[in-house]
Amino acid sequence: MTNPADEVLDVVDAQDRVIGTAPRGEVYRRGLTHRCVFILVRDAEGRIFTHRRSAEKLYAPGTYDCFVGGVVGAGETYAEAAVREAEEEMGVSGIVPVRLFKFLFEENGLSWWCDTYEARWDGPVSPQVEEVDWHGWLTEEELTRRLTEWQFVPDGLQAYRHYLTHRAGGSVG
Repeated sequence: MTNPADEVLDVVDAQDRVIGTAPRGEVYRRGLTHRCVFILVRDAEGRIFTHRRSAEKLYAPGTYDCFVGGVVGAGETYAEAAVREAEEEMGVSGIVPVRLFKFLFEENGLSWWCDTYEARWDGPVSPQVEEVDWHGWLTEEELTRRLTEWQFVPDGLQAYRHYLTHRAGGSVG
């Protein structure tokens, strides 16, 4: 397995236009804006796939997330990355994410454009052990309770708040 810090990403400007490329480690070190995707995955009962990120993650290791996803590789579209990331992280094939909204996440000198999707998956999952330490399907009520009990990854927490606003008919951004 290659080192995630070596993965080449598109570097983008404030309007999400590609202005160059750099390895992920350099992007994080220099605080360069890049692209990520988030996919909220529900099962047949409407429960949300939730997981704890592995301790080896470069960003927010060991935190919980209610989205699968990750960085968009250099030359990759958001839509391509959404399918790739969901399938890789959950260990599935054939997932069909539907685009919802995009926002810019900024925290402690780091920033990335977040294209957010929703998908349904009714089959078994086999999450990547390199990415996921624990996983489960939570109802919205269970997830709401866990948001105050567990430490969630900051970008995923912001994305979930935007998701609730979007679903209620409000604007995101």
